[in-house]
Amino acid sequence: MTNLSSYTPRGALTQNRPLADLTWLRVGGPADWLFQPADADDLADFLRGLPDDVAVFPMGVGSNLIVRDGGLRAVVIRLGRGFNAIEIEGAQVTAGAAALDAHVARRAAEAGRDLTFLRTIPGSIGGAVVMNAGCYGAYVADHLISARAVTRSGEIVTFPPAELDFGYRHSDLPEGAVLIEAVFRTDPGDPAALATRMNDQLARRDASQPTKERSAGSTFRNPAGFSSTGREDDVHDLKAWKLIDDAGLRGARLGGAQMSEKHSNFLINAEQASAADLENLGEEVRKKVLHNSGISLEWEIKRVGEFGT
Repeated sequence: MTNLSSYTPRGALTQNRPLADLTWLRVGGPADWLFQPADADDLADFLRGLPDDVAVFPMGVGSNLIVRDGGLRAVVIRLGRGFNAIEIEGAQVTAGAAALDAHVARRAAEAGRDLTFLRTIPGSIGGAVVMNAGCYGAYVADHLISARAVTRSGEIVTFPPAELDFGYRHSDLPEGAVLIEAVFRTDPGDPAALATRMNDQLARRDASQPTKERSAGSTFRNPAGFSSTGREDDVHDLKAWKLIDDAGLRGARLGGAQMSEKHSNFLINAEQASAADLENLGEEVRKKVLHNSGISLEWEIKRVGEFGT
C-alpha cells in the first residue's frame, strides 16, 4: 500500500476505509485510501502529486457498483458537497457530478426545464454521464453540452460530447479521470406538467421495481441495446429481464443474494449477502441464460476490487 500519510489536501484523506456503507448493496472490503476533495482545485492538486503507479477509482454514490470482498488497491475518489451545485440559466442546466440525478430533474422542472428522464435514474450526475444513463427513450447523450473532468495528471479539462463517444451504457472518459460537472441543454415545460410526469414515472417504477430492497439498479444490459421506452409498443424479446424469466431464474437465490421476484433483472442483497454471493449469482444467471437462449448477458453493474479469501 502506497503511504500517503504525508499528503495534506484540504479535503479528507482516510486510510484503509471500508466501502460497504458507501454502496447501495452494502457489500465490499476496504479501499487503501478514500479521498473526498474539498473542490476541483484540491482534487487537481492531489492527482497531480500522486505517483503514476497509484491506481485511482472515481466512485459516485455507489448505486451501480459491487465492491468485492477483498477491497480496492487504489485511491477511491468520492465527491461531496463541493461538487453538488445545480445552476439553471436559460435553457442550460449545470450540475456538479455529486448532484443526485433526481435532484437535478426536480430543480430543472421547478424552473420550467425538462430533464424529467433523470428523475428515476439512481445515482449522481457523474455516474449518469459516464454510463450515458437513460430511460423512457431519453439518454444523457441527447442533452449533454459539455462535461468537465480532472484528468489523472491533474489537469481540469472540458469534453464536448463527441470526444466521449457515447453508446448504450457507455462513454470514453479517459482512464483515471474524475468527472466534476456537466452542462445540459433542456426543452421548456410547464412546471406542474413536468412534476406530474415525474410522479407518474415514479409510480410506474415503484410498481415494477424493488425500490425498497438493497439493489444496484439493473444488473445486466439489455441485449436489444436500448432502455425501456415506457411506451405501449415497447418490445421485450431482447430485454434482460425477459431472458432471465425464460430461463426460470426469477427469484433465484445464492447465499444472501437473490434475483428479485418483482423484477428479475434486479440483483438484491436479500439477507446479509457477501459481494461474492451477489457476483456469483449474477454469473450463474449469465451461464443459464446463455445455455437457454444463446445470448450472453453483459453486466451493467460495475464490479471492482479483489476477491476475498
